[in-house]
Amino acid sequence: MEYVKEAFETNWIAPLGKNVNEFEKELAIKVGSKHAAALSSGTAAIHLALKAIGVGEGDIVFCPTLTFSATANPIIYQNAKPVFIDSNEETWNMCPRALEEAFEKYPNVKAVIVVHLYGLSANMDEIMRVCRHYNVKVIEDAAESLGGYYKGTHTGTFGDYGVFSFNGNKIITTSGGGMLVSKNEERIEKARFWATQSRDQARHYEHSELGYNYRMSNVSAGIGRGQLKVLEERVAKKKYIFDHYKRELGSLEGVSFMPVNDWDEPNYWLSSMTLHGKVKPIEVMKALELENIEARPIWKPMHLQPYFEKYDYVGTNVAERLFEYGVCLPSDTKMTDEELERTVKTIKKLW
Repeated sequence: MEYVKEAFETNWIAPLGKNVNEFEKELAIKVGSKHAAALSSGTAAIHLALKAIGVGEGDIVFCPTLTFSATANPIIYQNAKPVFIDSNEETWNMCPRALEEAFEKYPNVKAVIVVHLYGLSANMDEIMRVCRHYNVKVIEDAAESLGGYYKGTHTGTFGDYGVFSFNGNKIITTSGGGMLVSKNEERIEKARFWATQSRDQARHYEHSELGYNYRMSNVSAGIGRGQLKVLEERVAKKKYIFDHYKRELGSLEGVSFMPVNDWDEPNYWLSSMTLHGKVKPIEVMKALELENIEARPIWKPMHLQPYFEKYDYVGTNVAERLFEYGVCLPSDTKMTDEELERTVKTIKKLW
């Protein structure tokens, strides 16, 4: 509230101001990146990352199939072609073996987008090894994984560009917003330029490039600065929720929880499980719904979506099986122990 109040008192509401500059610096320091641009959404950040790489009409971009559409949509914005890559059981994220297979099929790839699904880290060593071998730029979609680590390093900082989201459902929020991070200062400065309608340095309004209205407001950035101070508390609560579910439900017949590897320190953004027994995911969701408790399926793979089904897919249908058998449980950091227990009891009644 202090940061927001300052924005109003100084009459710096939007589009820019002190909060925007400081939020960029503070976020970059928090995740260990050198440079950051505060934008209107994580989708905008992916879009500008693709543009910064030089992705254009007809270019091929590899993208996980198990993700939200915001990962894939910016590829279409640039008139490029997505090729969807399957997950593996070990991480629920992009499968390095499927990625290698895709490179054999499509050697001329412009970029690879990697997602850290539900706060779980992808196997970045293997993915980066493959991408560096083919000399391809990497964008990390860490929209769901802020506060998570891969082998002690923040997710979103391994690739050439990292993307974070501060949408209302994320681990911290600015009400709506995103951040693009990179070690490349010149490209981040260029992204800021594009995000402010590509307005050239001139007395009059001069535009020599296509621009976008993608900058974060000073008020939103103020919210983000305050939220960033409690990121570790949010991660701890998310882990508490996941551990509670796993402890109470993990021994039920057919239940498995999302994989947490030794090298992975997730932010546990959404506690998710798969059901391979007598109880089906839809039964869990309907039982919870009767108690006014919301649960959802795992993301429907992009290659099964009506809009994206015309694009190629490489894999062995792991993502399809996760979608078929998966459930995302209530995971809000405001949940009380009583609410957690009510959710657990409702689910246990089905066994």
